[in-house]
Amino acid sequence: MDRHHSTAPPRARPSRAERKQETRDALILAARVAFARDGYHGANLEGIANEAGFSKGAVYSNFEGKAELFLAVMDDNLQVLRGDAWDPFAVVETTDTCKPEPGVTPDQEAAEMVRGLGLATLEFVATAARDETLIHSLRARVQVLIDAYERVAASGRTDGDPLPVEAVAQLMAALDQGISVLALSGVASIDGALMRAGLRRLIDPADAATEPAPATEDVSWPLPDVQEVRRLLHDTGS
Repeated sequence: MDRHHSTAPPRARPSRAERKQETRDALILAARVAFARDGYHGANLEGIANEAGFSKGAVYSNFEGKAELFLAVMDDNLQVLRGDAWDPFAVVETTDTCKPEPGVTPDQEAAEMVRGLGLATLEFVATAARDETLIHSLRARVQVLIDAYERVAASGRTDGDPLPVEAVAQLMAALDQGISVLALSGVASIDGALMRAGLRRLIDPADAATEPAPATEDVSWPLPDVQEVRRLLHDTGS
């Protein structure tokens, strides 16, 4: 017997809290795909549970229903906005190592997911706006976006700007979401470079007006955050 041979120590069994979190994370991931593919109203909890490898009961053990599950998907998307590291002017670089369906490029896969989830979000907004309970939850998520832009506006605005930083942040969030709605409706296609130029003009109009016209992106995306979703697909090994 080789006395120098050693075995790795047995892996500790995950705690109940860890298993619950793993289940919750798997359900959120499956829900993201289902909502993007089927829409908010079209997706069903049983199908989401099956895609995640669980029974429908696992959904109700973690979420009160479809609305709360969709809010969890929104929270997962908004997580990147929390903290000072988020930069709306950064260009996301990705590699082509993610594995899309045969015949579908990573760019197309990301664009389809962004568009599908965007349309599902419009469905959810219309539903939540008519629900006295859900509307408060929706406003809290919108406020996360406004707060993120407020931090950006506060760090980049010029002295003497008569517009309060809170108002600038609201305008930046409105531009962000407005561009997405235009793209989802097919009315306009605005790439990330042009969106960043518009955001800069809201923070420092005089300085931004002297900059040259934004260079066209390597690929003009129908939605500005396709690059971010490409990164997400790569990081999750999809």
